[in-house]
Amino acid sequence: MQFMMLMIPNAYRDNKKMEGFVPKHEEMEAMGRFNEEMGKAVKILSLNGLHPLYAGARVSFAKGKPMVTDGPFVETKEVLGGYWLVEADSKEELVKWALRCPAAQGDVIEIRQIFGAEDFAPR
Repeated sequence: MQFMMLMIPNAYRDNKKMEGFVPKHEEMEAMGRFNEEMGKAVKILSLNGLHPLYAGARVSFAKGKPMVTDGPFVETKEVLGGYWLVEADSKEELVKWALRCPAAQGDVIEIRQIFGAEDFAPR
């Protein structure tokens, strides 16, 4: 089964303006070790960190017309900061890995299974 593990970092909360933000070297090393260990247990298909939302944009769909809001003006509480796309036997296995993640105080990891072809097969 494929899953997305979504990192919602506390540092990105409330879309704080973080000019020139780059994670600390020590944090990146710790996360690298975590990723390496998890990669021995589950198949990591892709993983990446994301720049803060103020450097991005959102396209919302309401009243039949798409609307673009540039990053600095997006009002939101929780913002994605990175992801892992993995293949694992179960959600429970990934919960155990998430518990070991060197996340910062207030960070959140959300684990979601990806729909597969078998989900849409006629019953």
